[in-house]
Amino acid sequence: MSIAVVDYGMGNLRSVAKAIEHVAPRERVHVTFDAATIDAADRVVFPGQGAMPDCMREMDARGLRGPVLRAAAGKPFLGVCIGLQMLFESSEEGNVAGLALMAGTVRRFPEEAMAGPDGARLKVPHMGWNRVQQLRPHPLWRGVDDGTRFYFVHSYFVDPADPALRAAQTVYGVPFTAAVARDNIFAVQFHPEKSQTAGLALLSNFVSWNP
Repeated sequence: MSIAVVDYGMGNLRSVAKAIEHVAPRERVHVTFDAATIDAADRVVFPGQGAMPDCMREMDARGLRGPVLRAAAGKPFLGVCIGLQMLFESSEEGNVAGLALMAGTVRRFPEEAMAGPDGARLKVPHMGWNRVQQLRPHPLWRGVDDGTRFYFVHSYFVDPADPALRAAQTVYGVPFTAAVARDNIFAVQFHPEKSQTAGLALLSNFVSWNP
């Protein structure tokens, strides 16, 4: 089995690939910007870090919009961080259009709500470990306890138009969507490759997932 990690020049993709290689040592993991390799892969991981306008621009500059859309249309597909946000229609970050695979908007944490339970000011970007509340069962949650902490680094979050897309939420000043799921697509705001045992469990579930 081959697993493609889409490389459009944004983020430390090697850490994602190494985490997948750790949980699936017998599978072929390709960090690639080659359309044919992505098209031929059995599973596709769509990660990313940085600003969404930059990510969208670089993805299009490398001719990867088509391969990503084709992968998301029919094979097990995992979005991570910006790779989640890019699936939606638009983002407040630079007022940029996304891939529009899912209806909804990417929003910035509201400044007026950035306070913890003790009243202390919460910093943006949201950076660190937070509990993830699972909103519905999914094969990628297998072996991952509800309320497990995952590692986040972001200033924006997705606001799906259809609440049924939401697979998990986290509270940081406000409740926000931490994962979405639909058919063959599962995408998370946190970084499983940086989330130790729980993140490796989720990646292992992705490798064996047959939607």
